Amino acid sequence: MAVVGAWVLPSMIFSIIVFGLFKGVNVFECFVDGAKGGMKTLVGIMPSLIGLILAVTMLRSSGALDILSWLMSPISKLTGIPDEVVPLAVLSPISGSGALSMYESMLNKYGVDNNIERVASIIMGSSETTFYAITLYYGAVDVKKTRHTVPSALSADLTSFIMSSWIVRLMF
Repeated sequence: MAVVGAWVLPSMIFSIIVFGLFKGVNVFECFVDGAKGGMKTLVGIMPSLIGLILAVTMLRSSGALDILSWLMSPISKLTGIPDEVVPLAVLSPISGSGALSMYESMLNKYGVDNNIERVASIIMGSSETTFYAITLYYGAVDVKKTRHTVPSALSADLTSFIMSSWIVRLMF
């Protein structure tokens, strides 16, 4: 089975090239045009991505993440989210890689097969990197006003955090 998987992508690329040549398309020119368009998109979204990475780094390094987690502890008690998982819930809408590194450190610190790990695992699987997605996709098409996107996406994230805690309580 591994042999088939190794040939899927090269076969697709080869098929696209052969089909393009069969149709009389200058495949290399189309590739170069696509690469130019990709570079323009990259240049357009790069400032937003750099700002987002800087904000996440500052959030974690300055201790602001700990302060935000402490401020949210009454909400976590009300919703049943373990206090140890709140920093992950705060960081996951902002940065997927930051949330993943925090999740890994939580697994090392608290171990597996416990309430904290289960809630954190469900959060990692059910939440979205909201601000990263908005920055990337809206930046790529040059949308400046997000209107209801941020409140709606954060509501969905909050729902996934609360439901993760409730599901763990019901299932385990």
